[in-house]
Amino acid sequence: MKVLITGITGFVGSHLAEYILEKKAVGVCGLLRWRAPLENIQHIVKDIHLRFGDLLDGPSLRKILKEELPDAIFHLAAQSYVPYSFDAPIATLHTNVIGTCNLLQAIKELKEEVSYNPFIHICSSSEVYGQVKEDEIPIKETNPFRPASPYAVSKVAEDMLGFQYFISWGLRTVRTRMFTHTGPRRGEVFATSSFARKVAAIEAGLQDPVIRVGNLQSVRTFLDVTDAVKAYWMLQQCPPGEVYNIGGKETMKVGEMLDILLNLSMISDIEVQVDPARLRPSDVTLQIPCIDKFTQATGWQPQVPFVRTMESLLNYWRNKLHVG
Repeated sequence: MKVLITGITGFVGSHLAEYILEKKAVGVCGLLRWRAPLENIQHIVKDIHLRFGDLLDGPSLRKILKEELPDAIFHLAAQSYVPYSFDAPIATLHTNVIGTCNLLQAIKELKEEVSYNPFIHICSSSEVYGQVKEDEIPIKETNPFRPASPYAVSKVAEDMLGFQYFISWGLRTVRTRMFTHTGPRRGEVFATSSFARKVAAIEAGLQDPVIRVGNLQSVRTFLDVTDAVKAYWMLQQCPPGEVYNIGGKETMKVGEMLDILLNLSMISDIEVQVDPARLRPSDVTLQIPCIDKFTQATGWQPQVPFVRTMESLLNYWRNKLHVG
């Protein structure tokens, strides 16, 4: 069996590649742009087959797919930073929507040409639900879309493209709407990783004992990345055309998440300051998933306690900054 991962050098992509490689009988191919940093996959790079291409270049995708013919495709590549999408909405839409359409169209053409029809995971996001109402909690897959950022709009389109190519052309797409997930290698622009890096930097004496934050009142349900990639792998058990919420079971305010990190720190007097510049023009403040549909389909359940996730993330940054 051969698997192709788009975005293999990213946070989730690198963890998914690790998990699949443990299965021995599965070959892993990764799609990446020529300038993509290899830091996240350096320890496994000799075990995976890397192909240079670009989601915005349809012919390059078609060429790679025709040569590799992977049995399963996990499409994780995206512009995934919500605040940046407000500054660069067109680039976000171009990468996420046109890039996904190029991938699906290349598969459609190969299906017609050589009867190629792989399993395709389309990675949408819980951000598509936007600002939900309190009586809609926990959020089910049937909840209305109310996207509150250009990123969320791009994921609505990506989600619906996956469905449309299933309905229209019979492509074996399965879509996921992943809720907040984190762990080692999470980009430092994201809240959990940003906070963990700052705590580690304070411990190392690299910055003053002050952490500047945005909205600490947003409610999130957190999931460990190792549980997330196990869920992604199990998607192959699911019928094409379906969509699933995936998320954890530990729900708290972002401020409570920060408190966990502060309690894990070796420094006891870290000050927290709200920085108005870190507040978004519009924010999603209530993210609690109903994951019943996915657990009933696969038997999957989150396993890693969130405090252990935070400890792993903090230790990751300590090691990166040569501390402890």
